[in-house]
Amino acid sequence: MNGSPHTVSDVMTHTVVAVGRDAPFKDIVQLIAQWEVSALPVLEGEGRVVGVVSEADLLSKEEFRDSGPDRFTQARRLSDLAKAGAVTAGELMSTPAVTVHADASLAEAARIMAQRKVKRLPVVNDQGLLEGVISRVDLLKVFLRTDEELAEEVDREVVSRLFPAPLETVRVEVSDGVVTLTGRVRDTSLVPVAARAARAVEGVVDVECHLTSGSSRSEPV
Repeated sequence: MNGSPHTVSDVMTHTVVAVGRDAPFKDIVQLIAQWEVSALPVLEGEGRVVGVVSEADLLSKEEFRDSGPDRFTQARRLSDLAKAGAVTAGELMSTPAVTVHADASLAEAARIMAQRKVKRLPVVNDQGLLEGVISRVDLLKVFLRTDEELAEEVDREVVSRLFPAPLETVRVEVSDGVVTLTGRVRDTSLVPVAARAARAVEGVVDVECHLTSGSSRSEPV
């Protein structure tokens, strides 16, 4: 993984298993088990995403299996009851599908997953056609970057810009994703800026700043 993966396209899965509206219940279950995924996009036409069938959608059938008449009269969403009797993807799917574009930031994808309480997002283009899928696991790929990669990017994108050499010398060390900045700087107001910028580098776990006031070389007389 070269450079910081900033967008969904950098980490998404391009090979995606999907189903059509008419896919039967058992086929959907088999695909989810075979591919070890939590949800499947539902497509129509040339690949336009019209919905998503998740494990939760499928479990409605099992949830209501042993329910007596009184259970069905309780305040339940009509969609849950409909899904309990559904037999195809078109009847089971949640629609409209919660999707994301390939050029969206990883932070945006993470927010959508958290807010909508989903584990996977279909990635679509401007026409709504499926391009891939991004999952929670994909978002965690950024933390597989090596310490050397992180140190090089923090040094290049943060330190060299805020504390240019040779007037200031700031050392960057990374261990298990934790960035440590040490050295002497002339403008200590930039220290929190540097910490925030380093923490924003994809794959950084935490940042520790040990930057003190002062110059690494004598000022000209």
